[in-house]
Amino acid sequence: MAMITSASLRCLAAPVLLMFGLRIVIAAPLLPALAADLRELTVSGVSSGAYMAVQFQVAYSQLVHGAGIIAGGPYDCAAGSILRALTRCMSPSSWAELPSVAELRAHAEALARARRIDSLEHLRDDRVWLLSGGKDETVPTAVVERLAAFYAEWLPPAAIRFVKVPEAAHAMISVADREANPCSSMQAPFISRCGNLDAAGEMLAQMLGPLQAAGGTARGEVLSFDQQPFVDGQAIDAGLADEAYVYVPQACRSTACRVHVAFHGCRQSATQIGRRFVEGAGYNAWADNNHIIVLYPQTVPRYGLAFGSWKWVYNPSGCWDWWGYSGSAYATRDGLQIAAVRAMLKRLAAPRQR
Repeated sequence: MAMITSASLRCLAAPVLLMFGLRIVIAAPLLPALAADLRELTVSGVSSGAYMAVQFQVAYSQLVHGAGIIAGGPYDCAAGSILRALTRCMSPSSWAELPSVAELRAHAEALARARRIDSLEHLRDDRVWLLSGGKDETVPTAVVERLAAFYAEWLPPAAIRFVKVPEAAHAMISVADREANPCSSMQAPFISRCGNLDAAGEMLAQMLGPLQAAGGTARGEVLSFDQQPFVDGQAIDAGLADEAYVYVPQACRSTACRVHVAFHGCRQSATQIGRRFVEGAGYNAWADNNHIIVLYPQTVPRYGLAFGSWKWVYNPSGCWDWWGYSGSAYATRDGLQIAAVRAMLKRLAAPRQR
């Protein structure tokens, strides 16, 4: 008999519930406590997930020790403005120039002095890996270059690796997805293959040092879990989905493993493309042989009001919040999404339950 999951129950119930204008939420299992080791915590992301990875790294710089950034820009580039996000941070021009490094640093330092983010001095021992595609028309290379210059204010040159792929568009670059798009594609699920470039493997090696070779196929478990316990308020009001995912290698059931957080991009949430990013971005095969738990938090598209919520949130592409749709504290430790992911990490690090 086939297993009936919480997701399939919702699908079966939906037609009946829609007749009565009702919505049912069947909670996913709890995120397991795995006694994870957070001392080498790393983060990564693509597109809006790249901006979120930078935000989480900077907000919790004392905790995070590396970041992998694909098509993302400087910390809090948008400064709470969707107009600034769309112009200065994504389509810079002579009339809407990218924020200068001095401006970006001053803004971040002001937040650090106010103790809304960790001291920026904690960035000095980080290692970062950046990628920009030459055919990326969404986040041009100049934006990623400004991020590299921002990092260079604290990191030595050897700690920053910047990969430029002339033929790549705006997408996750992976060798793991068997149905990946061509390198220059800009189509869903926004996972592309560019020769043998293994973005997940290269960034993990840059952040963590030499790794054991990746396995041919992932041997661990992809587990769904309920995100609601980690949110102050309703998950949907924070722009988060009811469910998210974590990849747990077999060894991590009994061994203290490192943790990597992978943030999907816009239009890449499980609501939009299923588990394609979770299973095809390329992290899981590396996680097995290197004892790394991979956390895949999830956003959800919003078109204004939602069932059971009076909060207006317009985020139809399911992007991570890097301009303020979830609240003005979005780029700090108090940001709803950042705080939720931090709570998930605390859960993973909690002692195993017998």
